[in-house]
Amino acid sequence: MSNKVRVWIFSLFLLSSFSFSTWAQLPDFTEMVKTSGGAVVNISTTQKIPAGAENGEEVPQLPEGAIPPELEELLRRFNEQQGGGGGMPKEARSLGSGFIISPDGYVLTNHHVVKDATEIVVKLNDRRELIAKLIGSDSRTDVAVLKIEARDLPVVSIGEPNKLQVGEWVLAIGSPFGFDQSVTAGIVSAKGRSLPGGNYVPFIQTDVAINPGNSGGPLFNMEGKVIGINSQIYSRTGGSMGLSFAIPMDVVMNVVDQIKAKGKASHGWLGVQIQDVTRELAESFGMKKPHGALVAKVIPGGPAERAGVQIGDIITEFNDQIIDHSADLPPMVGITPINDNATLKIIRQGENRTLHFSVGLLPDEDDKLAAAKTANKSPANQLGITVSELTPDQRQLLQIPHNGVLVQEVMKGAARDSGLQRGDVILRIQNIVVRDLNDFDRIVRKLPTGMSIAVLIQRQGNPVFLALKLK
Repeated sequence: MSNKVRVWIFSLFLLSSFSFSTWAQLPDFTEMVKTSGGAVVNISTTQKIPAGAENGEEVPQLPEGAIPPELEELLRRFNEQQGGGGGMPKEARSLGSGFIISPDGYVLTNHHVVKDATEIVVKLNDRRELIAKLIGSDSRTDVAVLKIEARDLPVVSIGEPNKLQVGEWVLAIGSPFGFDQSVTAGIVSAKGRSLPGGNYVPFIQTDVAINPGNSGGPLFNMEGKVIGINSQIYSRTGGSMGLSFAIPMDVVMNVVDQIKAKGKASHGWLGVQIQDVTRELAESFGMKKPHGALVAKVIPGGPAERAGVQIGDIITEFNDQIIDHSADLPPMVGITPINDNATLKIIRQGENRTLHFSVGLLPDEDDKLAAAKTANKSPANQLGITVSELTPDQRQLLQIPHNGVLVQEVMKGAARDSGLQRGDVILRIQNIVVRDLNDFDRIVRKLPTGMSIAVLIQRQGNPVFLALKLK
């Protein structure tokens, strides 16, 4: 036997051994599906929607002339046949998933699956279809609790998401596009993700294939226990792109217990608006590295104001829990019982301080946003901007009773480089309150060059810190 043949046989042996060992390490989900699949349900809802819209989405308006006249007439007739031309509301059906948590018929799903539903039907694994009653739902965490009239139902086991590790295998069961009992698997990609509109949920990110219809379904760990509710996906196509997000079950069960007890969920409230500390902002505040939640606004009369929290404070710990990113803080406060005593550790002008407060109740409505325009401009300055005083009407719209100047123009320079925009209201510069035009001019004239300057602005009702550097 030649050496070349021996090398080829040896290589084939190594490749076979590697393939076998790799295959042998892949998880087997079959028993988990047999054990837990029966507790996963399909949820269909009926909703009233306006004419000209379907499945909650408005019909897009195309530019004039984009459709040939003969096709436009055909589409018009079709729309009239479907009830879209008479201005009458129509019924729409949508699909989602859910799972049973008690033998007597309590079912969990997403708030957005059952929102505005006039009828909710739960289809069980044995093909029974039962009308469900909505016990309560919470839009802030996207959790809903349903009740069906049945006994001795199969149930899931609830796991502990805090023990979940990045890279761990997870499994989803649901009804994507109406295909009941579809099973997909993947790994945990990250924990504690913050998403727009989901400030009170530290999402579990996975690469499990989640598609429309999976919403509200369970996410299992390898012990066969539910550690999350599949809630959202990131997609440019409407289908799975390997970025899905689940609500951790500790957050879910906290909401469920409140809904079952009083029909709704309440969330803890600190009364601040915050943002991340960037590298440039950390430099301006004299920090060695960026971390914590930077306070951009303190809500008047809120718990934070009563505790002595100030704009420009950097919150580094809440009840001895370290805050690395600003997104860490809202979920911590949100799950804290109302009126509980809590502790904040902050950095204020380079000094560490500890503040104590009583957790408040998160208001039902957010602050209204507003924008404003005016004349009477100031001359341009070394920031490359012109600003003006705010009129009484603008102050009322913007909810800025005192202080601040309105940015009218942003020319080329440090301000534009920092992201400052026309319509922004400058409230503070390097933690110095800007009361009026005279204050603004005096502060700007004394600004140092070659170092980052923290500027607090309000943009469309939201306070934001920017870091700019004069050259």
